[in-house]
Amino acid sequence: MARLTARRGTTALALAGLYFLLPLAASVAFTIDVPGEGATLDAYRQILGADGFLSSLLLSLGLAAATVTLVLVLLVPAALAVRLGAPRLRPVLEVVCSLPLVVPPIALVAGVGTVLRWGPDHLADTPLFQTFTALQNPSFPAVLVIVYTVMSLPFVHRALDAGLRAVDVRTLVEAARSCGASWPRAVAGAVLPNLRGTLLNAAFLTLALVLGEFTVARVLGFQPFAVWIVNVSGTQARLSVAVSVLSLLITWALLLVLAFLGGRRTSSHQNDQERSA
Repeated sequence: MARLTARRGTTALALAGLYFLLPLAASVAFTIDVPGEGATLDAYRQILGADGFLSSLLLSLGLAAATVTLVLVLLVPAALAVRLGAPRLRPVLEVVCSLPLVVPPIALVAGVGTVLRWGPDHLADTPLFQTFTALQNPSFPAVLVIVYTVMSLPFVHRALDAGLRAVDVRTLVEAARSCGASWPRAVAGAVLPNLRGTLLNAAFLTLALVLGEFTVARVLGFQPFAVWIVNVSGTQARLSVAVSVLSLLITWALLLVLAFLGGRRTSSHQNDQERSA
């Protein structure tokens, strides 16, 4: 029975690998196999020199970092407060965080666009006019960070909820408090280290969402990395596929770096606990 289960697992993993790797291999073959010229890497050599590549990539990475920071700053204290002080509000938090799944992104961005157009027309004589202008700064559109934070709430909330279920938060906080720690220090020193893997999972999901999001940025008129790829595909198909392959590899590399750093910190934290014990 164990061998049969292992074989089924191996077969499932092999099929999953084919499902993901075959399209990637076909994309790579399309970019390097030029009819009449044979195999060439010209499409990849053109990436760094392509107009807008570096600026759009840096913009997406900056938006991703800001979104991860903002969504964790909002949800981690809220989830801990509900878990420790107001468990009856947990369904309310869950419903609020699940609302972005009900509203389609195109409807969400339509509402945001309406507000952005309404604001300057009716608030021109107020200090809020500068706020609307700053939110739409093309060099760093903060409005995208706000929208991406809303869109990532369901995924981050699910990750945090699963992590909090696996940790006895109340016991950890009470133990830290009995040792004389304040509430902020109890949370930072006893709870957050045990949620490191959960926080990394939430960051993974948010990073993937921001780097691959197209609809909101395109409708609002900004050009992060995903929008730039689509714009390039209209004139240089081979280059756009090469950039898509490269963006996928960059996303994987970032996820691996985060996973490595999280695993390294976790192991060092466990070693410190063993030494102190």
